[in-house]
Amino acid sequence: MPTAAPPSAERDPGEQPPRRAARATVSSAALRHNLRRARELARGARVMAVIKANGYGHGLVGTARALRDADAFAVARMEEAVALREAALDNPIVLLEGVLDAQQLPLASALGLELVVHSPEQLEMLESTTLSRPVQAWLKLDTGMNRLGVSPEMGREALRRLERSDNVLPGVRLMTHLACADERDEAVTAQQLARFDAALGDLPGERSIANSAGLLWRPDAHAEWVRPGIMLYGVSPFADNTGEDLGLRPAMELLSTVIALRTVRRGERVGYGGVWTAREDARVAIAAIGYGDGYSRHLGSGAPVLVRNQRAPLAGRISMDMIAVDVTRVPEVRVGDEVTLWGAGLPVEELARLAGTIPYELLCGVTQRVGVTMS
Repeated sequence: MPTAAPPSAERDPGEQPPRRAARATVSSAALRHNLRRARELARGARVMAVIKANGYGHGLVGTARALRDADAFAVARMEEAVALREAALDNPIVLLEGVLDAQQLPLASALGLELVVHSPEQLEMLESTTLSRPVQAWLKLDTGMNRLGVSPEMGREALRRLERSDNVLPGVRLMTHLACADERDEAVTAQQLARFDAALGDLPGERSIANSAGLLWRPDAHAEWVRPGIMLYGVSPFADNTGEDLGLRPAMELLSTVIALRTVRRGERVGYGGVWTAREDARVAIAAIGYGDGYSRHLGSGAPVLVRNQRAPLAGRISMDMIAVDVTRVPEVRVGDEVTLWGAGLPVEELARLAGTIPYELLCGVTQRVGVTMS
């Protein structure tokens, strides 16, 4: 009797891979729609699509291919840039954290990467290394985030040193990052813009300030380049909106499958710690997804899922591999039915609020054992 091929075996090109219990589907059409929406709001500014952290959990290369009409990509780490080049994507790539050490500079040069310079140490690396070809540099100014960036007082001197370096192309670009734009904090954002302008405002050079929130809310921060991230995935950067409220289309659906059904008698408890008790005879569906797949354990009893296009509440704690769902009010549920954890009809922003976190964390937390399919 023939045995099944191991997971590592190659399959025929036309053969469909086995269906995974926990899976995510990502709509390339939604990603492209959101990029068009960003361009519409940017009003002529160029768009640097932020696709770091595995495309915010949507898949780095697949997301990049869907967004290849962006004017540039932004990633955080060298390995992300390498993966894009190995996938034959030739868009400009901006390395937001710059290089970690001087040994990365020749690779950055060979790959044609654009480097953010945010510290005196990185500046010294560029000055003391010989590169086969110069790189495009972005000088990052810290205007109040207190994370990365040279001080406003150091900005002009750092710019002069970059302009004198043989390793840097003419036309150094300038950037900063808004700390409270997602809170629509007028005072903090205005102060940051004023600091940036006071430090470098009279100097030539293309600028990039606005993230998703800045793009949506602060047209005075658009400058020559905008850097949308979360909005490209159809998700709002603001706590009081969903992406759909802003004309965006959610790109990811996180899905699972009902693998068992149980009758739980009144007074019986469900799951670890028995924190959920049936108030009546109940029907409970077990779905194959848990915190091992990135479904947040901070969600608990009462958090909604969709099954048979109806909302049903979680019953008890989330396990590593499974959740329990009270489907007493959805009696037609059967083993094999699809369960939506977030997606159409159940915004990830709603789940984030219930989990006491932000949508970014839920999206980026989807683990590698979840199969991600781009449509």
